[in-house]
Amino acid sequence: MSAPTALSADRLRDFSTRFHGDIIRPDSTDYDAARSVWNGMIDRRPACIARCKTVADVQAAIRFGRDNDLPIAIRGGGHNVGGLAVVDEGLVIDLGGMRDVSVNPATRTASVGGGATWADFDKAAAAHGLATTGGVISTTGVAGLTLGGGLGWLMRSYGMACDNLAGADVVTAEGQLLHASATDNPDLFWALRGGGGNFGVVTTLEFNLHPVSTIFGGMLLYPLARARDVYKLMRAVTQSAPDALMIVTAMLHSPEGVPVVGIAMCYNGSLEDAERAIKPIRDFGAPIAGEVGLMPYPAVQQMLDEGFPKGLQVHWRSEFLADLSDELIDAMVAAYETVPSPLSAMLIEQFGGAVQRVPRDAMAYDQRDAGYNVVIISRWADPSEADRNVAWARSTSEAVRRFTNGHVYVNYIDQGEGTDRVRAAFGPDKFARLAAIKKTYDPGNVFRMNQNIPPG
Repeated sequence: MSAPTALSADRLRDFSTRFHGDIIRPDSTDYDAARSVWNGMIDRRPACIARCKTVADVQAAIRFGRDNDLPIAIRGGGHNVGGLAVVDEGLVIDLGGMRDVSVNPATRTASVGGGATWADFDKAAAAHGLATTGGVISTTGVAGLTLGGGLGWLMRSYGMACDNLAGADVVTAEGQLLHASATDNPDLFWALRGGGGNFGVVTTLEFNLHPVSTIFGGMLLYPLARARDVYKLMRAVTQSAPDALMIVTAMLHSPEGVPVVGIAMCYNGSLEDAERAIKPIRDFGAPIAGEVGLMPYPAVQQMLDEGFPKGLQVHWRSEFLADLSDELIDAMVAAYETVPSPLSAMLIEQFGGAVQRVPRDAMAYDQRDAGYNVVIISRWADPSEADRNVAWARSTSEAVRRFTNGHVYVNYIDQGEGTDRVRAAFGPDKFARLAAIKKTYDPGNVFRMNQNIPPG
């Protein structure tokens, strides 16, 4: 049944008696702000936005959505590139009122609300000299990133964000509150760690933390003419890098519009060990800009924030890589030399380390053997420029795909890529297992505004 374009005053009045958060409607003054997400390409108009404060609010919102045949989207941080946190003529369950972070330094654990961002998380944990793997952009939502896997600067030291998830509270499609952990609903817990938002609304996440305070990090920039050499340098350094070091390289434009290639890094250890690990980079030659050194961990978490502001038009493509061949490097550089927008970038993210030591079958997240991930980020400001910028991202993806392993990171799947791309995030065996778990907890596919796994 199609969703109504408007909800009657009676239905909304009845909902408001059971809901203690904020109900935002199309005629509300804050409607446009509430429906906007990080990707400026997304312009959807929900029938209602329910900004929850409690688990009871989430339960009431799910019932309201189902009773009124509304498609339901779940919003945590609203950072997903596909804009999955908002739905036309449907209900947005907004967890923005549930952002509390509680840290127990004695047990090195944290309890995190489903609407918290990594900036919220990092600030609370850093007060106790603790951290866990989180996203490289601090405005990203904790829940969305973790449920899809969760790469970050500390993943080679401590694994993905999902590897550090110890438990979660989940409201199912039937409105039932369940706890998922290694001992409680272990099948659901297996699926939550990498399977995305398919299985319910996650209201609380419990994480294991690690002693992290000051780290060595920063970014160095070189002329784009040196891009091939920089990528070969990355290959050489990462082939023998200690787990404490993670590197991301990027072709991009400086704020002044100059095309450059950058090396961003994070070393989770002492200054002396860090300098030893990056000696080949120091020996490569003086950068034209940038610096690296000791900094508080939250600072490295925020060092890329200004480069990823909310509101730009964005289209992403992503593929996992086994290695960095000369042919791949040539294809990447040639593609970036034709980029239509100076706001666009191409990244190589280093994987490996602790990520590879987790058994593949331990949880839904699948890509344990990949050494790298290539990310094609097409961005522009003028909506009328969409066609050529999307076309560039797609043609670039095709140009590098023959060098990839055919798999994709679920959090990087863009809008409209289809079920085949979701399958490529898991492989056939895991996809089938996830579909079976989906049938147990959401047989009607109520939660389908995500990288969807239909019940099977």
